Amino acid sequence: MKKRYIAIIIVAALCMGALGSYAGVKLAESGQTNNEQQSSQTVEDNTPSQQEQLESQNNDMPKMAKVLQALETIEQNYLEEVDEQQLIEGAIQGMLDTLEDPYSVYMDSETVQEFTEQIESSFEGIGAEVSMREGKVTIIAPIKDSPAEEAGLKPNDQILKVNEESVEGLDLYDAVSKIRGEKGSTVELEIQRPGVAELLSIELVRDEIPLETVYAETVEVDGRKAGIIEITSFSENTANRFKEELTKLEKEGIEGLVIDVRGNPGGLLPTVEEILKNFVTEDIPYVQIEDKEGKKSRYFSDLSEPKDYPISVLIDEGSASASEILAVSLKEAGDYEVVGRTSFGKGTVQQTIPMGDGSTIKLTLFKWLSPEGNWINETGVEPTIEVSQPDYFYTNPIQIEETLTFNESDPKIANAQIMLKGLDYEPGREDGYFSQETVEAVKQYQADNGINATGEIDKQTAEKLQTSIIDLIRSGENDTQKEKALEALFQ
Repeated sequence: MKKRYIAIIIVAALCMGALGSYAGVKLAESGQTNNEQQSSQTVEDNTPSQQEQLESQNNDMPKMAKVLQALETIEQNYLEEVDEQQLIEGAIQGMLDTLEDPYSVYMDSETVQEFTEQIESSFEGIGAEVSMREGKVTIIAPIKDSPAEEAGLKPNDQILKVNEESVEGLDLYDAVSKIRGEKGSTVELEIQRPGVAELLSIELVRDEIPLETVYAETVEVDGRKAGIIEITSFSENTANRFKEELTKLEKEGIEGLVIDVRGNPGGLLPTVEEILKNFVTEDIPYVQIEDKEGKKSRYFSDLSEPKDYPISVLIDEGSASASEILAVSLKEAGDYEVVGRTSFGKGTVQQTIPMGDGSTIKLTLFKWLSPEGNWINETGVEPTIEVSQPDYFYTNPIQIEETLTFNESDPKIANAQIMLKGLDYEPGREDGYFSQETVEAVKQYQADNGINATGEIDKQTAEKLQTSIIDLIRSGENDTQKEKALEALFQ
């Protein structure tokens, strides 16, 4: 009787999940204009009747009997003692693994709480959005002013080990639980960085991740006032904060606006929708959602007139999901410039479906499409104006065991030369050969930073170079992408 009860609970959870997906569609469509109401009604009309659901349950019972038989066989015959709850959760995880979708995952009740905290932008850890790509835990983007950003973690970094313990074979949320931790605690990550032969070992001190997701400022460009709004993630209060800052900037008389979503890993779909309603007029959809049957629903604002000032959007390889919706929508629907580098490429929508015991399944239910119907999944949004940052933005930590000296050749020396040049020292070359000019540049850097001026790159010098470069990047100096985005406003 107990096993039959478990099977019934599983079936009921599946049916609840189906109903949850329909409810989610209705919720997402709440911002539509009147000319889209018929489409919304059609979705509701397709909701299965109670009789149809019961018939579906009956049809699924033989399948559930097989699952139940496997459960009983393992419990009654396996050599060691087993935990029934772990078996059930393992079965659910196994089903999701067969989808080969990094964004469809099972979360137990404890993980659900952590996920909710992350969505609300209130949690402690290293401050990086991660995903599972090709079976490896992969950084989408570090969060602004977080330990991950301070340590120089970058989009597409792959986390192989946490505190010398491999995360291979773990699901995403098990891996994340090892990375996260209390403020002040230390975690060491082993990183595989694309294009870098050697593994990197990066130590971080966990901290409270900033609550703020919107930052605004004004700058002068050739005598004209421009506003810049940076969005670091799309959380519950981000749309309201964006509206507040936009209103302030407009009252100050801005003549152009840059929206910066570089390094923004995404977040809540309704949030980016609310932001887009400030800019995309009612005659073209700001986004389209496609279901598993290929049916497309288009979403419109009620905005009659566009803004009377130019807009440009900043993106990079760390801009994902909701950031890409914003960028491609303004690109296609508003014909605004998009500046930077091609974005991450996440074109799917997930919803969390409660399982009745505090756990949930986060499942991919839809594709999102651009206003023109394009799907950017795994390809990203291409900028209209492609601009890279100075070379030192893309350097890697110099991790050495032996000191690098004159007349040697090594890729790590090339990395150091690029750093030195970015810091306004003149190494003479950037090809990895430790020339006499490089020796002099290293000596000068060491003298300026209180290091014994040997002209050799030892561990202390290498670590200080990395810190100096990160500080320079975070200062905002030499931000060629932002400069180009501002320039594009008034061309």
